[in-house]
Amino acid sequence: MVIKVLNLYAGIGGNRKLWKNVDVTTVENNKEIADIYKDFFPEDEVIIADAHQFLLEHFKEFDFIWSSPPCQTHSQIRQNLAVRFGQNEPVFPDMQLYQEIIFLQHNFKGKWVVENTIAYYKPLIEPQDVGKHWFWSNFQILPVKKISRNHRGTIAELEKRKGFDLSKYKVDKRIVLRNCVEPELGLHIFNSAYKSVQKTIVNPPTSNPSDLTLPSAKAFNMGLKVQKSKISSPKLSPTEITSPNPNIMFNKLKMLEARKLK
Repeated sequence: MVIKVLNLYAGIGGNRKLWKNVDVTTVENNKEIADIYKDFFPEDEVIIADAHQFLLEHFKEFDFIWSSPPCQTHSQIRQNLAVRFGQNEPVFPDMQLYQEIIFLQHNFKGKWVVENTIAYYKPLIEPQDVGKHWFWSNFQILPVKKISRNHRGTIAELEKRKGFDLSKYKVDKRIVLRNCVEPELGLHIFNSAYKSVQKTIVNPPTSNPSDLTLPSAKAFNMGLKVQKSKISSPKLSPTEITSPNPNIMFNKLKMLEARKLK
């Protein structure tokens, strides 16, 4: 099955590098960067446009959406070093990040993920922290081993780390490469969306644990937080509290209620 993908704020395509069986439309507003992307991925449709507006107008046309809005105004490094020590002026955080998260939560029927840097402030919407990035999505991203981004390496080391040879391009190679999501992380996120054990996270979540569609016991269970909030009896064992099968919990509660009636 070929998955129709919208790749927003794509840069040179670090996140997309290892994807297979995809029909990708990518949106990048910098023509010079978009041309480099096209060199590496000639089979993709590359559109030079405002990704934020393109999302609003075309989101219904895709199965999977990846968005990586500009991260500079959210960056810990910029705020805690450059601004603090007078190298840069403070700026407002770009709230288009949260506009897109909320928009996709309530309007898009497929799988989606929004990626950004770990910010200097407490997130307004709780993300998943994976591979030194923040991700918001409607599927659970499986844990990954520690990933080295090698951002302090030389340009040659960054090219090797990200898998792109930029020697023939006259761009700020360090910035372009540092903006790349690590290809193996991009693949991991994509695979997490389409693993058979994954279940789409419904927004808003159901308030009734019995209505939850649960993944296998080995997968992370987004329903557990809801289930735990319903458990107040200290007599329940840890196994029963964290069990992915809600029937175990409800049967135990019925037994406790029956004892009280006696």
